[in-house]
Amino acid sequence: MIACERGADGLWVVRLDRADKANALTPEMLEALCAVVEGAGDARALVLTGRGKVFSAGADLDAARAGLATSPLWERLSGGLAALDALTICALNGTCAGGAMGMFLACDLRVSVPGAKLFYPVMKLGFLPQPSDPRRLAALTNPSRARMILMGGQKIPVETALGWGLIDMVTAEDPVAAARALAADVLGAAPAHATAIKRMIP
Repeated sequence: MIACERGADGLWVVRLDRADKANALTPEMLEALCAVVEGAGDARALVLTGRGKVFSAGADLDAARAGLATSPLWERLSGGLAALDALTICALNGTCAGGAMGMFLACDLRVSVPGAKLFYPVMKLGFLPQPSDPRRLAALTNPSRARMILMGGQKIPVETALGWGLIDMVTAEDPVAAARALAADVLGAAPAHATAIKRMIP
């Protein structure tokens, strides 16, 4: 349910492939994502996307009730993404919800198709967000907007999120193609040069 294409140019495309279930994440999918990210030391750029019309509905509900909602795998995944020297891009093919927001927030850049929404209903569901998610959310937007999402339960259209700095680009084309274009300079540069520039940016 996780597909990974590794290009000869160093571009990795990692795709959530459970479209019949809105790419809801199971423990096995999270383990697989962690393994891919932790093994991506050779990647020059890594793109996260999904198959179908939803990027991810977050945790599979049955798995969440069985303990997945509080699993350390979420923080392991977002921490692994944040630690990569590669340029990381989340290419939303549709709505991103719940725990899936963690990997979205941990990426360097975020692009989306029009009409998608972002929401993180932890207050309604009675769970805490993963520890790094509120900090990243507030850093990208501001504390009040983080509260609107995490405490107010607001579903934010990506067109609004673009103005907030939570989305970097809304594109009517294939979001993976847009991500490839954003990664072109990194893929054409010396790896050490690209890494040095990334490390200069807080």
